[in-house]
Amino acid sequence: MKKIYPNAAAALDGLLHDGMFIAAGGFGLCGIPELLLGAIKDAGTKDLTFASNNAGVDDFGIGILLQTRQVKKMISSYVGENAEFMRQYLSGELELEFNPQGTLAERMRAGGCGIPGFYTKTGVGTVIADGKEHKDFNGKTYIMEEGIFADLAIVKAWKADETGNLIFRKTARNFNPPAAMCGKTCVVEVEEIVPTGSLDPDKIHLPGIYVHRIIQGTHEKRIEQRTTRKREDA
Repeated sequence: MKKIYPNAAAALDGLLHDGMFIAAGGFGLCGIPELLLGAIKDAGTKDLTFASNNAGVDDFGIGILLQTRQVKKMISSYVGENAEFMRQYLSGELELEFNPQGTLAERMRAGGCGIPGFYTKTGVGTVIADGKEHKDFNGKTYIMEEGIFADLAIVKAWKADETGNLIFRKTARNFNPPAAMCGKTCVVEVEEIVPTGSLDPDKIHLPGIYVHRIIQGTHEKRIEQRTTRKREDA
């Protein structure tokens, strides 16, 4: 199967529809599939539900889709850097389902492995547990969380070969692999596509069986929180 496409719009052609559920990779501003998010914005697809660790910032990541009111619901862990997200949520314009980070990552991984649900101690006794099944194991209480099965996964990797085997760099490896696993279709943007067979099999983080379409592009290198100190000799 030919997996390489010329650009983000071409890679998403035929996949987008209003009301769909999208799993998106990224951690803070690291590893965000910015080109694919831009193409979704340009396509005008609306009433979207996103499962993503966070919602980017106002003018980057999923934040650009919040600005255009294309997002209906977010399933997230952290939303503290996005003023428009906060405004829409507090005004009742946006639905929000909070998940602890580890739970969200495991929900994605579970979906990718065909696991419909699992039990975890995280969230017991908090609002996270409201309405969820509780069960005791060895005298301790757990809550059941459901696996995530998304219509589409969009992720960003560092390198891919022509069959879709992926390598991620550093923090970008946090949510991108499980997000890629849980989508019925997975579209990946990468910094570099290399010939099949040129990647060390022991260094591949996600096998190409999960990947359906690939694009190569140029990406921004943003800093989410810049922290500096005065030089000691200043």
